[in-house]
Amino acid sequence: MQCLPSAVLAPYIKNYTVVTIEEDLDNEVFYPSGYIDLVINLSGFAATIINGRRKDTPAIELLGHLTLPTRLTVTKGTTVLIARIYPHAGTLFFPNPLSEFTNYATDLYDVQLQEHRELHDRIMEAVTIDGKIRVLEQFFLEQLKQREQQLKKVTVVQQLSQLLLSGDDKLDLPAIARESGISERYIQKLCLLHIGISPAALVAVARFNRSLRLVLDTPASLTAIAYDGGYYDQAHFIKEFRKFTGITPSEARQRLIKNDVAFQQAVNIGF
Repeated sequence: MQCLPSAVLAPYIKNYTVVTIEEDLDNEVFYPSGYIDLVINLSGFAATIINGRRKDTPAIELLGHLTLPTRLTVTKGTTVLIARIYPHAGTLFFPNPLSEFTNYATDLYDVQLQEHRELHDRIMEAVTIDGKIRVLEQFFLEQLKQREQQLKKVTVVQQLSQLLLSGDDKLDLPAIARESGISERYIQKLCLLHIGISPAALVAVARFNRSLRLVLDTPASLTAIAYDGGYYDQAHFIKEFRKFTGITPSEARQRLIKNDVAFQQAVNIGF
């Protein structure tokens, strides 16, 4: 189940998704999405393994940007509610710098215990899924109101993100600095504080995701995908793919063949 946020939150929250895993997953590849995810554990057990470090999914966690190989272990019947947050919007809802959450699955009880425990309790008290999502919506609206003074800077970061991601898959930071009127050094600082990764990493993850869709959804050759994705050559594409996932594009296709499509899509939504 997936639904969109209210109009007020639409510039900051991409969607809400409820996922129930239909069979046990063990060490399944988890692809970087380019977003940050707030994950509410409604039932069951899950764990993320990021760069070899295992973290059991707590009641409520923030999954930051992923730029390292990640795996997922989940028991059958586990259900989670996920709020997918646009890269520029994280500091409206969580403390900055966002780089502290990068490549981590952070237990939000360790960040703000009472606030997030109350949020989880209210979500669990709601009887229906729609009710749980409404509770989460209200939480985000309250956070947005408290951080109204940050909206101007977040708007600047959003505009920078659009410039960074609107190119031809190659980062031209000097050109973006000239167009935005912001120095290269300050662009780097804004990205780390408010997005959590560098401009180069943001562009690389976006390029990876466009190529990943071609790998999983089309029979296109790796050479063609590398060309369409803006990589130097097939070898460069495979190297970047392995850097993010720990496997090759061909292995990713084999996993899709082995597992059914719906199963694989559930894994890639985000934990």
